[in-house]
Amino acid sequence: MDARFVELTQVFERFKSAFSRNDLETCNSLISRLKVMLTEFPSLPPLFQRSPNAVNELIIARDIYEHAVVLSVRTEDQDSFERDFFQLKPYYTDTSGLIPPSPQEYQILGLNLLRLLVQNRIAEFHTELELLPASALENPCIKHAVELEQSFMEGAYNRVLSARQTVPHSTYVYYMDLLAKTVRDEIAGCSEKAYDYLTIVDAKQILMFSSEQELLEYITEEHPDWEVRNGCVFFQKAKETTPCKEIPSLQLINQTLSYARELERIV
Repeated sequence: MDARFVELTQVFERFKSAFSRNDLETCNSLISRLKVMLTEFPSLPPLFQRSPNAVNELIIARDIYEHAVVLSVRTEDQDSFERDFFQLKPYYTDTSGLIPPSPQEYQILGLNLLRLLVQNRIAEFHTELELLPASALENPCIKHAVELEQSFMEGAYNRVLSARQTVPHSTYVYYMDLLAKTVRDEIAGCSEKAYDYLTIVDAKQILMFSSEQELLEYITEEHPDWEVRNGCVFFQKAKETTPCKEIPSLQLINQTLSYARELERIV
């Protein structure tokens, strides 16, 4: 067997050992080394050159990139996730018939859909979804992301937040927490425009916190301009500090008339 492949296998075993211990520093060091080592194998994308050990090389390379994607979630590095996912994707799309399907494929694909949803990249979300076979929609990981997107678009924020309790895999929790923050920020923005104040009980219910302490921590960290007193959360201070933007109506009218005159000349 190729000495390079033997060395790759040995380094990957060390990585998996560190991965199981959640030794992120060692994992980051070893994953960088593994990626460099993979460049020495012409059997891998994009070349796909045939070799006696091509199947084993493709399988271990796919496994390495799958671990790299999950590692990026553990380290909360969204940029690394995107880079690693795009390096992994050809192993899902271009190796059909060459190697067996990965048991982790739908978990990773669903995780990517969730990432796109959190980043509000809805067009890319639907593009990735359309590339999947119809049967994939029945997979719990894909179905979870699709239902989340539907709930988010419908404004059913309570369903979005409660979905954290039913994630199909533990790796989804990080993005669910980010999505929950996005949802709460959206609700908070609407609340301070709709009300002068809310009781702490009502604010806790609207923002869907399980305890008053969680609500107060959220206000302290995210909305220090809100005022908590006498059992209520006052938004008036936040409203006063937000400058009112006036619509330059006269300017818009003049521009519109100018455009109309220019169009009339052209015609």
